[in-house]
Amino acid sequence: MIRVLIADDHPIVRQGLRTFLEVQGDIEVVGEAGDGAEAVKLARALSPDVVLLDLKMPVLDGLGALAELDGAARVIVLTSMTERGDVAPAMRAGAAGFLYKDVDPAALVSAIRAVHGGQVALAPEAAEAMLTPSSEAVALTDREREVLALIAGGRSNREIARALDVAEKTVKTHVSNVLMKLGVQDRTQAALYAVRHGLA
Repeated sequence: MIRVLIADDHPIVRQGLRTFLEVQGDIEVVGEAGDGAEAVKLARALSPDVVLLDLKMPVLDGLGALAELDGAARVIVLTSMTERGDVAPAMRAGAAGFLYKDVDPAALVSAIRAVHGGQVALAPEAAEAMLTPSSEAVALTDREREVLALIAGGRSNREIARALDVAEKTVKTHVSNVLMKLGVQDRTQAALYAVRHGLA
């Protein structure tokens, strides 16, 4: 069962999401929050698997809540279609997905399942915003870029070693170097970076 927390300042939106999600056999809505601070508090108390988080909320906005959550749950930003500039900061702050409120209900359920399974879920418009080349891109060697692209493709070290025809130990070194250069903690964050900078 995937435990979901809904954080949105509009009661009608929370009710609609709860009603729809609760008919899914594998999803349970464990709580609702009307602002970012409440979302953080409930996430700590209820330990949900996935948080659906609006960005525009009172008390503490979505980005502030993401920073406070600090990886405590997988977070899908579910917000109104506004500035494309919201996407990268949200993903940098730790979101695992970015969808807009006009998302097809079936696509939302698929995204919740995907994010719960460790994947990244981006609305097409959000993915496009992320792929805009950025001046923040870090200088990686050609081989490190290859490794990063394969990480973003969900490949294990063994699969990367096979694909590049090198020893697994060599891949481990490349992966460590990539994580260090990007300043990220794990492969998921590296994959997000790759998507954000058009390297995947």
